Amino acid sequence: MKNILLITRLNRNDRDYIVTALYQDKKMLEVTLESVEQQSILGDIYVGRVKNIVKNLNAAFIEIAPGMPCYYPLDEMKQPLFVKKINSPNMVQGDEVVVQVAQESSKSKPPKVTTNINLSGKYLVLTSENKKIGISKKISEEKREKIKENLSSEHFEEFGIIVRTNAVSASKEEILKEYEKLKQEYINLKETAPYRTVFSCLKGSMPEYLHMLQNVNQSWLTSILTDDRELLEKAREYLKIFQPEDLEKLTYYEDAGMSLKNLYRLEHYLKEALLERVWLKSGGYLVIQPTEALTVIDVNSGKSISKKKVQEHYLKINLEAAAEIACQLRLRNLSGIIIVDFIDMKSDDSKEILMQALESAVSADPVPVHVVDMTKLNLVELTRKKVRKSLAEQIQ
Repeated sequence: MKNILLITRLNRNDRDYIVTALYQDKKMLEVTLESVEQQSILGDIYVGRVKNIVKNLNAAFIEIAPGMPCYYPLDEMKQPLFVKKINSPNMVQGDEVVVQVAQESSKSKPPKVTTNINLSGKYLVLTSENKKIGISKKISEEKREKIKENLSSEHFEEFGIIVRTNAVSASKEEILKEYEKLKQEYINLKETAPYRTVFSCLKGSMPEYLHMLQNVNQSWLTSILTDDRELLEKAREYLKIFQPEDLEKLTYYEDAGMSLKNLYRLEHYLKEALLERVWLKSGGYLVIQPTEALTVIDVNSGKSISKKKVQEHYLKINLEAAAEIACQLRLRNLSGIIIVDFIDMKSDDSKEILMQALESAVSADPVPVHVVDMTKLNLVELTRKKVRKSLAEQIQ
C-alpha cells in the first residue's frame, strides 16, 4: 500500500495555490490549498492588545493587527503571558498579551486566539497553560501505557505536553531531547516578548505543506512527491533539520509524458470534493449541504433498489454511507455540528451496528470527531473539531 504526500502548485480561477494532498493508493484522503498571496495565520504567535471585554459572552476581543479583532474565551484563561498589564487583577481593555491563533476566521466568525501557547515538534506538543501529560488517542492502549511508564518519572511542572503519534517509534531520550528544545523555544519567546511592540508577530507558523510533513504519521508515509524545485528545496531543508530519517522519502517528480497533477487526478478530486452529491457504489448517494450553523448530510437509496429483505438492504446502504461520510468529512475538512439523515431502519440492532460502524470509520480521522447520538427522529449528530477552513472556503 503506497501512502503518498503530494506537494505541488496549482492555478485555479486566476489564483495561485500550494496544494498539499495525502493519498492512499492514489485515492485522495486529505487536501489543503494555501494561497500564495495570502498565507494562513493559523498557529502564528502575536503580541495582541485587548480591544474590549464582552461580559455577556464571557469573552474578550484581542486585536493582533489594526482592525483585526480575534475572539478569546475568558474561561480558558489560566496563566496568560502579559507584555503590558493595566493595574487590574482581571484582563481589561488595553492589556497587551501574547496570543496564538487557534482557529482561522470562518464565514462571519473572526479568528479565535488562545493564551495557551502550543509549540509543536515531531514527537511532542508543548503547552504553556494546560500543564498535563496527554497522549494521542491514535496510539494503541498497550503503547500508551509504555509511554506513560517511560515519562512518569520525569518532571514537567512548568509545562504540559501532548505526546504525538510519531512518538511511538521514538526512544525516551529522543522525546526528552525534543522537550528541552521546545522548552527553550518558549523561554526565548517569553524573554523576547516584552521588548516587542504591540501587533508584532513573535513566531510565524510554517507553511501548510511543511505543517503536514510534521503532522503526518511518519511510519505510515511511504513517499513525499513534488514537481516544484523551490518546494523540493524547502522540504529538503526542513527534513534535514527536523526529520532527517525521512529525507529518503522525498522525491522530485519529472515526467514529460504525464504531469504529477494528472497522474494523481488532482483536479478531478478537487472538483468532486466541491459537489453537493456523492454517489455510492451501491447506487445510493449522499447530499452534503453546509450551512452557516451546521452541515447536513442526507443518505438516499437512489438507484439501489431491492424488493426482498428491504431492511437488510437499507442497512447495507447506510453502512456504505457511514464509511463514505467519514472520508468526506476529512477530504472536505467539514467541521462543527454535522447532522446525518440515514435511511430509516426499524431494527434497534441495525441501528446499533450502524452507529458502531460510524464510530469506527471516523476514528481514522486525525482531527477529533465525536459521534454524539442518534435522535428520536433517527438523525445522527456528530461534531468535528474546527481548526482550518473547509476546502470550499479555502478555494473561495
